[in-house]
Amino acid sequence: MGLDSADKALLGKLQQSFPLVEEPFCELGQSVGISAKETLERVRDLKARHIIREICAIFDSRALGYQSTLVALSVPIDKLEAAAALISQHPGVSHNYAREYKYNLWFTLALPPGEDMTKASEKLAGQVGAGSSLVLPAIRVFKIGAFFRLSEQDEVTVDAGKDGYSSSEAVSTPVLTPAEIAIIRELQSDLPLEERPFRSTAEKLGIKESEVLNCAKDFLSRGLMRRFAALLYHRKLGFLANGMGCWRVPAERIEEVGKTFAALSQVTHCYQRVTHPHWNYNLFTMVHAPTREECLATIKTMAQKVNINDYIVLFSTKEFKKATVKYYW
Repeated sequence: MGLDSADKALLGKLQQSFPLVEEPFCELGQSVGISAKETLERVRDLKARHIIREICAIFDSRALGYQSTLVALSVPIDKLEAAAALISQHPGVSHNYAREYKYNLWFTLALPPGEDMTKASEKLAGQVGAGSSLVLPAIRVFKIGAFFRLSEQDEVTVDAGKDGYSSSEAVSTPVLTPAEIAIIRELQSDLPLEERPFRSTAEKLGIKESEVLNCAKDFLSRGLMRRFAALLYHRKLGFLANGMGCWRVPAERIEEVGKTFAALSQVTHCYQRVTHPHWNYNLFTMVHAPTREECLATIKTMAQKVNINDYIVLFSTKEFKKATVKYYW
């Protein structure tokens, strides 16, 4: 990777929270003991080397009134690339992976209030000629919060939002002004790497820099934004294996096992999802590691910890799309 201690410290800070102030690189630099100028130069270099994917707002789909689901398709292998390309064009698709299984194309889909999630998923499945499909919305979210630890000094304090919630809990679509929606559209785009990046955002919108910053902070306090942070190319950091654990957990143990898995630093995501007659796995976990063997060893340890051995691990073989969800498109 060619990362020195200052790079690693910056990446640790950036993954958790980017300062919502007029001169964020000054504040960021102070936190790791370097100048604002050097901080900006290093962040630009990390971006150019494709270690930083983007720096942007990460909003909470549910808090904005959006609905989301995981979808799995069984696609003929000779049509997989074309199918993935078509799926990735959809603005509501943020993650799209090929995985080793009969369901070989997995993607996440987010839709605005009022749209029919099942119909939209089935329409995409039909467009790519999928033999069969699974629509797997979350019943309960135990954890969302990818953080890649690069040094022993990293303290993981990512605020992953209101995890642990159930999809049955009522949530109302927030009332947002046209100005707030315009700011959301801009904040979810990659931040310009300038001394005062939010000034550029404000100029695009024809408003004051302070209005953008105050609105962003308000989104955080209201729970609409999970965090403003950097997303990384994890493979560039040596995390080459991406294993999705699919577990069959007795209904009476879902909460216990979900919370146990969510508490593990190796687990970045943990969801309870709906089941189908031909798909009885009800708990999903994501684990990243340098190798498949390490990933499998972690998941084996997890299985022993909760005494559950009925699971499969699906490794991704190709990443077709990974981005933040785009809202109000």
